[in-house]
Amino acid sequence: MAEDETGSQMITESSTVAPPMVSVVMSVFNGERFLRQAMDSILGQTFRDFEFIIIDDGSTDATASILYSYAGIDRRVQVYQQENRGLVDSLNRGCGLAQGKYIAIMDHDDIALPYRLERQVAYMERHPQIVVLGGGFEMIDASGCRLSTFVQPLTDSDIRKTLRQTGGFQHSTVVMRREAFSAVKGYRKPFRCNADHDLSFRLMESYQGANLPEVLVCYRIHPGQVSISQVRRQVVEGLVARAAANIRAAGGSDPLWQVDEITPDLLKALGITDTETQRALVSTYSSRVSLFWRASQAAAALQAFNDLLELAPLQEIPKRAAADARLAEACIRYRQGRPLRALVSAGRAVLTRPIIVSRPARRALRWLGKSFLK
Repeated sequence: MAEDETGSQMITESSTVAPPMVSVVMSVFNGERFLRQAMDSILGQTFRDFEFIIIDDGSTDATASILYSYAGIDRRVQVYQQENRGLVDSLNRGCGLAQGKYIAIMDHDDIALPYRLERQVAYMERHPQIVVLGGGFEMIDASGCRLSTFVQPLTDSDIRKTLRQTGGFQHSTVVMRREAFSAVKGYRKPFRCNADHDLSFRLMESYQGANLPEVLVCYRIHPGQVSISQVRRQVVEGLVARAAANIRAAGGSDPLWQVDEITPDLLKALGITDTETQRALVSTYSSRVSLFWRASQAAAALQAFNDLLELAPLQEIPKRAAADARLAEACIRYRQGRPLRALVSAGRAVLTRPIIVSRPARRALRWLGKSFLK
């Protein structure tokens, strides 16, 4: 057992051991529910030459005991504990401690497929011009059931075309060259929920990137995610990252240099209007409604829809989100023992978006109908 410069306890190998090829970095705060699955997926990689740096960002649940139980049996696991400082500080600390040629990011609630590191290291070794590499991902729900598969834009030019809309990379699939990460000075303070988007912009301004076509990670959708629980903050940060990137691309100086907080004055200075923010929020909340419904999180889908109604009138909400919310409402009503109300909600979903009758909702409607007739 040793301590780093801040006094955090860690378990590490002898300093005489050669540095690993890869440093896997994970930040976790109160992640006991999915943590073991995430760690098992990394420790079970076919590529073995890595260290696993984990920052426990002030967890108050069983996270610490889980982490140290793994550190006690696998010397690649290095655990650092700190008071809660947020994701950006935790990731910067973990990446700053990295000794590997490559830094691989891992989220504590996701699952890496066994070949992830092997495929990414092999590609990076063959393509020295690529400094950031992601890949495809599969969305799963809280129970691990598969929902959808996504393939990111593959080439550097295609990533650049989509970077301002989607970010270009799924963060938990990313591997970066450590030297490039250090050169752009890592994640930045103003971005508490969307720091990876800003980092992608800055990396791609100086270097090249790519995505592998195969699925590398199972990305879990559940209500406890930062990206879900702090949607408004995430959306605003995405707009700020894009606006700052546009200014830099036009030859201007970085407007976020030495900025620690996103304020209304900063948004105004960047030209981000209330209308633009509202439009982005409606779009994001709408997608969250549908994601939760597909992930069998009916209560979360309905809550997201109610939040959406506070942002915009019903007629301005995409029909898909409204229909999915009504289906979620139907499921909730049925579970409450109110089958008639459930059928009414399902009927409202069909009226909102009739096409759902011939798609996944057909099964739900048949199920509700049979329940009502019993």
